[in-house]
Amino acid sequence: MAATQVMRVAAGQSPRRLDVFVSAQNARVSRAAARRWIDRGLVTVNGRPAKSARRVRPGDLIACPATEREPPPVEPEPIPLDVLHEDAAVLVVNKPAGLVMHPAPGHWTGTLLNALVHHVEARGSDGRPPPGAQRARPGLVHRLDRGTSGVLVIAKTDAAHRELSRQFRSHSIHRVYLALVAGAVRRGGTVDQPLGRDARDRRRVSVRSPAARRAVTAYRVVERLGPAATLVEVRPETGRMHQIRVHLASIGHALVGDATYGAGADHSIGRPMLHAAALGFAHPLTGAYAEYRAPLPTDMARALAALRAVHRALEGRATE
Repeated sequence: MAATQVMRVAAGQSPRRLDVFVSAQNARVSRAAARRWIDRGLVTVNGRPAKSARRVRPGDLIACPATEREPPPVEPEPIPLDVLHEDAAVLVVNKPAGLVMHPAPGHWTGTLLNALVHHVEARGSDGRPPPGAQRARPGLVHRLDRGTSGVLVIAKTDAAHRELSRQFRSHSIHRVYLALVAGAVRRGGTVDQPLGRDARDRRRVSVRSPAARRAVTAYRVVERLGPAATLVEVRPETGRMHQIRVHLASIGHALVGDATYGAGADHSIGRPMLHAAALGFAHPLTGAYAEYRAPLPTDMARALAALRAVHRALEGRATE
């Protein structure tokens, strides 16, 4: 029997056609494909088949086929990894900015997963779990955008993957990010706005998506850098795609270097200035709390130093 995914239309969302909603939920499903599912009776609204033109409203429960597919084989590649911790169950690494998480159209090789497969195979018996317990390939239980650097935990066994996934679903994972944002942030706060794929461009995320899901991001000011920028600490309470980038942009403080969500972003910076500085979780074997940190990467440290220099110069002129 084919797997089914169930989605609830978030509160505050405007009524949308059923085919538009289903398509917006998954980047691999076109609107035409969604209509074919609906015509075949594979999509239900509140337990009953519906037409493509049916308007779904907040609170409606939508069930449709899941689009998960068997992952293709991943070739091992000797890509250097900055390993923060490794044992029989987990591997914790400091991902550099620019490294794609896993093979996909446009980058079938040279990804973090290629590097992880090579690393695990090259380890031999040292640090490996008991025979039969290891996953066919390392398990990615969470993700960082291509342009984001910082701490990632990877499961080496099926049991570790299940337990870490459970912790991420329950939002019990401790996550701290550092972000350089445009403008002067006056004070810390919390952004509580549902997020989903943009109806016009499914590569983007929007607070006005027809298929938005709850998303919450807390932030506080770490360092003020004058009117141009602010260094903030961010603690996402949920884990939606592009969540931090979109939430900060929605309050007028897009990430420095974010060409996707930041109007007039400086493309010379090369990437959004976002770094996963800390990650804490209950170890899937022992249950003991473990926390790992990654230092600020060179490019972000340089951008911060440059902004500090400009800020000091402006302050000096103001006192003359």
